[in-house]
Amino acid sequence: MLSRELLATLIIDFFVAFGVIIGGAIIGGIGAFLIGKPPLSVMHDLAGSLKIWAIVAAIGGTFDAITSIERGLFYGTHDDIFKTGFMIFAALCGAQAGTLLIQWIVGEALAS
Repeated sequence: MLSRELLATLIIDFFVAFGVIIGGAIIGGIGAFLIGKPPLSVMHDLAGSLKIWAIVAAIGGTFDAITSIERGLFYGTHDDIFKTGFMIFAALCGAQAGTLLIQWIVGEALAS
């Protein structure tokens, strides 16, 4: 079930979500600096609010995931459900890792 192709997809999903959080927070911090807002505070806020978008970007949009789950439920291909679940979990882990890295850079604890 855990083929080489699925493993490669999971690794890519992790790092795409990680990159969305890191890149979005850092570039947003630069933008905050340019308009006179505190960059570290804005980076802190962006890291928390970008999580869902990082997951959506990593799995390639929500409609593909919903279609895979539907196919698994109604057409009996349960492997699609597990693969999609693993992809969402890998993206969630990447988004959380990116958020924790931003938290470490900023030096503030993120509110859960």
